[in-house]
Amino acid sequence: MRPLVNSPPPTNFTVTKATMAEFPALNGQSVSYAVLEYPAGSVNPPHTHPRAAELLFLTYGILEVGFLDTTNKLFTRRLQAGDMFVFPKGLVHYQFNCAENDSAIAVSAFGSAAAGTVSVPSTVFATNIDDDVLAKSFKTDVDTIQKLKAGFQPKA
Repeated sequence: MRPLVNSPPPTNFTVTKATMAEFPALNGQSVSYAVLEYPAGSVNPPHTHPRAAELLFLTYGILEVGFLDTTNKLFTRRLQAGDMFVFPKGLVHYQFNCAENDSAIAVSAFGSAAAGTVSVPSTVFATNIDDDVLAKSFKTDVDTIQKLKAGFQPKA
């Protein structure tokens, strides 16, 4: 985590993790955390953590956060530095730095040494799910699905 202390703010949303993969001493400890850095206007896209709830503590800036419950009801809040928010285990959630000119920094704690992250956009549009299946699922056409998938292709 030391590079976080003296490095300039990132230009894209950035996550620095302390999970069992990065810090093997967490094996068997049922805890991990991440430092999340949000440049102005950036988003941590909708995602889930299948093996843990997330407790987010905002240390700097403002964030709009939200999650969907199992009935697809959206719960949102605007956080200020010093606020905390919990994202229940396995539910789709996001964070958005709504500030036009200021960054935000948060620390997230997880109740697992390997909480896992499933990114909804990447899982849907950067995998090999058939275009026809996606078009029917999103009630759109194959051309629209292909345009969305193009945004997730690696840059050449």
